[in-house]
Amino acid sequence: MKSILVPTEHSAGMAAALDAALLLAKKFDSCIEGFALRPALADMVALDPDAGMTMVAVKENDADMARQAEEAFRAFVARHGLEERDAASSAPASLSWAWHADAPSGHDFVGSYGRVFDAIVLPRPGGEWQSPSMITLESALFESGRPLLIAPPTSPRSLGTHIMIAWNRSTEQARATAFAMPLLRLAERITILTVEGATVAGPSGEVLARSLAMNGLAAESLTMATGKISAGEIILRKAAELGCDLIVKGAYTQSRLRQLIFGGTTRHVLAHANIPVLMAH
Repeated sequence: MKSILVPTEHSAGMAAALDAALLLAKKFDSCIEGFALRPALADMVALDPDAGMTMVAVKENDADMARQAEEAFRAFVARHGLEERDAASSAPASLSWAWHADAPSGHDFVGSYGRVFDAIVLPRPGGEWQSPSMITLESALFESGRPLLIAPPTSPRSLGTHIMIAWNRSTEQARATAFAMPLLRLAERITILTVEGATVAGPSGEVLARSLAMNGLAAESLTMATGKISAGEIILRKAAELGCDLIVKGAYTQSRLRQLIFGGTTRHVLAHANIPVLMAH
């Protein structure tokens, strides 16, 4: 994971996202690249069409958001002594940073530009499913084809020492687990958790453990039954009980619409996880 993209904005969750990105970058001597994340200009006008906001004012506001995002990113990398990477360099990455100054406004850019990065780091969006942060996350998740590292509200102290694989046997979970292999190879402990009643047809956690063993990775497989709490609650509670510092989870095995109406594991984890989560769809 040598290239890490961090869409940057001036928000409460950004500090934790940058800290999580740095923990990941230190593991692999990666380059962290940022760009200013802000709404598309047309969306800004549409938010309040009666406000009489002129296009000049909209563009000034956009420029101000971009400036604040860049200042926050540059202050972070300066504080941690990271070296700037030459944008034209084709040399292997070292622990460094870069800033994409020409990124367009609009959340869709995250999904398209993110396709060439090894991981995209975003703050946890919380429970507001129509919020800008959720729109950004879903653009990255569905359009980039890359894994997302979702940072909790509070900066994590460690990342990937004890990894929980939230195994529900799905294609999405298989993809997330494959993306996580570089981290799994560095982990001190791996736990595979399957929640009964929250799976699809597919290989068991024990079979996954055998597959990981073929790659030289020891993993413990656990199965828990659902009771009065949901699968998402079980995953987060067990991760906290075991002291895990990363959850690997496939996203939206059920459709997004179904989860929006009825709830679901992905929705619960996105709203409540207090440790980093590596997700893929």
